[in-house]
Amino acid sequence: MPDSVHYELQYLDLMRRIWSEGDERVDRTGVGTRSLFGETMRFSLADDAIPLLTTKRVYWKTALRELLWFLTGNTNIRPLVAQGVRIWTDWPLERYRRESGEAISAAEFEARILADEDFAATWGDLGPVYGHQWVDWPRYEPVEGGLYRRAARGHNQIAALVEGLRNSPGSRRHIFTGWNVADLDRMALPPCHMTYQFHVRSDGGLSCLLFQRSCDLGLGFAFNIFEAALLTRMIAQQCDLHARELVWTGGDVHLYLNHADLVEAQLGRVPGGAPKLRILRRAETIFDYRFEDFEVEHYAPQAHIPAPVAV
Repeated sequence: MPDSVHYELQYLDLMRRIWSEGDERVDRTGVGTRSLFGETMRFSLADDAIPLLTTKRVYWKTALRELLWFLTGNTNIRPLVAQGVRIWTDWPLERYRRESGEAISAAEFEARILADEDFAATWGDLGPVYGHQWVDWPRYEPVEGGLYRRAARGHNQIAALVEGLRNSPGSRRHIFTGWNVADLDRMALPPCHMTYQFHVRSDGGLSCLLFQRSCDLGLGFAFNIFEAALLTRMIAQQCDLHARELVWTGGDVHLYLNHADLVEAQLGRVPGGAPKLRILRRAETIFDYRFEDFEVEHYAPQAHIPAPVAV
C-alpha cells in the first residue's frame, strides 16, 4: 500500500463492502451476519509500524496480555482474569450457567475463579485452545504391545519455528497452526486465527501471512491483526531479522447484524496517525517477554465503540 494511503482505509473499505454487499446468513450464534468470503489486506511493519485501528480505541494492552498468555500454553482464564482481562470469560460462563443452572453474573463468576483454585480448574478451562496447540501440540510415543501413549511433552511449534527461521531462513515450511482436528470438539472455540506462515527475504526482512478462517471484523479483527504483528516483531527480534509486512487473509469475513451502530459510527470516521510499537528489551527466548517490555507510541485513537459479543 502506498505510503500516502493510510493503512486503515482498506479495513474500512472491507467493512463498507460487507455491510452493503455481504451475504446475509444465519450463523452459529443465532445473531446472524453479513459476510464476504476470501478477503486480503496487507500492512507494513517497517520502521516499528503497528496496525492499530485508529477509528476506534483498541485496548492493545489487553491484546498484549492475551498473546503472552497464548505463549505460556495456559488454557485457563484464571491468569487472564487476575490481570483484568475478561475477553475469554463469556465461554466458560455460558457453560457454567448451562450445566449448573445457576444464573450467576460475570463478575460473580470471575470472583469465584480468582478465589477458588478448584472451581477455576473445573469451570475456567477452555480446553486445548490456541496456546496449547502452539506450544504443546500432542505427541504420542510407542509402548509395549503395539500401543501408544501421550508423550509427557508435546511439540512446541513456536520454538521449532524460531529455530527453523534461524537455521534455514529460505525454507517454505515456517508454519504453525492451531487447527488440530483431533482436539476441535474439546475447545471452547475452535481457532479463528488458525494458521501462520513466515517468509524471510534475502535482505533479512521477515513477513507473516495469517490465514483466519472466521473473522468478526467489527470486534475480533482489531486484536487479531495487532497480535499477529506483535508476534512477528517478537520473532524477528529473536531471529536477528527485521519485520517487513503482515499479510492477512480471511475466509468467512463477517459483521454481526446487531453491530449496525458500530459499523455506522466507524464508517463515519477518518483514520489518522501512525502508531509505533517499541520492544524495549530483547528477551532470552520468545517465551520470556514480559508485559513491560512493550510500548506503543503515537497512538491517538478516536473513542471506543461498544458492541455486544456473540457467543
